[in-house]
Amino acid sequence: MEKILDFGFALNQSSNVIALILSQYLNGLLVIHKNVKVNYTRKINHFLLFFIPIYSNRGYAHIEAFDLYALGAFFAVAKFIFYIEPIRDRVPFIKVMFRSFDRPEDRPHTLQWIVTQTAAGYAVLLPAGMLFARYDLLHLMVIPILIYGIGDGLAEPVGIRFGKNKYHSYALFTSKSYVRTLEGSAVVFLTGLGVIGSFYNYFTPLQFAVAMAVVPLLLTLVEAFSPHTWDSPTMFFAGYLSLFGIMVYL
Repeated sequence: MEKILDFGFALNQSSNVIALILSQYLNGLLVIHKNVKVNYTRKINHFLLFFIPIYSNRGYAHIEAFDLYALGAFFAVAKFIFYIEPIRDRVPFIKVMFRSFDRPEDRPHTLQWIVTQTAAGYAVLLPAGMLFARYDLLHLMVIPILIYGIGDGLAEPVGIRFGKNKYHSYALFTSKSYVRTLEGSAVVFLTGLGVIGSFYNYFTPLQFAVAMAVVPLLLTLVEAFSPHTWDSPTMFFAGYLSLFGIMVYL
């Protein structure tokens, strides 16, 4: 690509940022004024954070846009500097945005966890994209993202609303344990089956059978045992590794 910072890229990134800012601000208002659980507003942010860039950038479908995606990844991590306490305490608008994903049970590690998870997630996505491009598998890059984005995005609200069978997970930088539910994990598994099933045309019969048997269960187990708030890099890594092995060796 001759130019990285062209007008289309700038317009695209600007529209993404505006959409995400408005979402977080409105969700923050719901938390503050309507007592909506942060667990729910955080997941709304979660869906928009992953799916707006996927369907606007199309970075996974076009290898020539990979350098733009890498630049977007840098900005995605760098933007969290605006949420540090000295800034958000002085800018009410940002403080409201922060409330949309600041779960009480995550304090004081909220920002630390979300920054490290985002950086680690992109640290998996970028080399995976290069590897999948080399083997002409870019059309499968979206599979782990969809399983994570939909499955993990729905797992927490489903677990909160319907979860009866609980188990505990650990977290980074703390000895505190966090509750997950088998009902929430089941959502990840069913999402995996649905996503793999929707891509059946891209597999041989043997590859499809193995993918259906392995990927949903593997990502469900990885999500269940991942550190609290650190699901994305572990699920991405397991998803891309398993898909690569299936597509290359079967």
